[in-house]
Amino acid sequence: MNMQKILLFVKYPEPGKVKTRLESLLDQADIARLYFCFVMDLLETLGGTGCLVDIIYDPPEKEREMARLFGEGYVYRPQEGTDLGERMKNAFQSSFAGGMTSVVLIGSDLPDLPRSVLREAFSSLETKDGVLGPSVDGGYYLVGFRKGGFFPAVFDGIPWSTDLVLSETMRRFSAAGRSISLLPSGRDLDNPEDLQDFRRRNMASHFARFRTMNFLNQLEFPD
Repeated sequence: MNMQKILLFVKYPEPGKVKTRLESLLDQADIARLYFCFVMDLLETLGGTGCLVDIIYDPPEKEREMARLFGEGYVYRPQEGTDLGERMKNAFQSSFAGGMTSVVLIGSDLPDLPRSVLREAFSSLETKDGVLGPSVDGGYYLVGFRKGGFFPAVFDGIPWSTDLVLSETMRRFSAAGRSISLLPSGRDLDNPEDLQDFRRRNMASHFARFRTMNFLNQLEFPD
């Protein structure tokens, strides 16, 4: 039995509640539809990994709607905690308590995340305690642990949504005596410049056929 799991953190795509920094470029309804495309593209990628996939969603009352949108073939678990760190910590603890040997968590802001990066993440956990995928904004798009390397304090007191997230997280690894592997850097889609860069880099890539690119092209998204 495969004891590797991917946790996908997802928000319910309600207009005005997701990717609000894109509102200078798109209206709220289009942003919600775009975010839906992000998640669907990621699920297509995750489906080819051979790993178990849990969708860790917010808000907690939207389980039925989430399953209707994204399919019944996943385990849906609500995010639990008062901040992002506590929510991620609880998701890891629950997965390891369920018998997983290695767990990788990703957000839904990098829809063109290559499957090869996920394979590299799990491969690195064969010899390292943890793995991080650095984001160009100073955060990270992926975090993972092998069961024996997980330590909850890595998520405590982190200045979330700042450019100090990655450096402080790596400091926690060092202070705890945990080994870590770094993946190739990625760029989350948070603002209009990120979205424009995303479209440019994928115009001629295999990702050009995916939902996110098709949706942006239908909007006649500016170069």
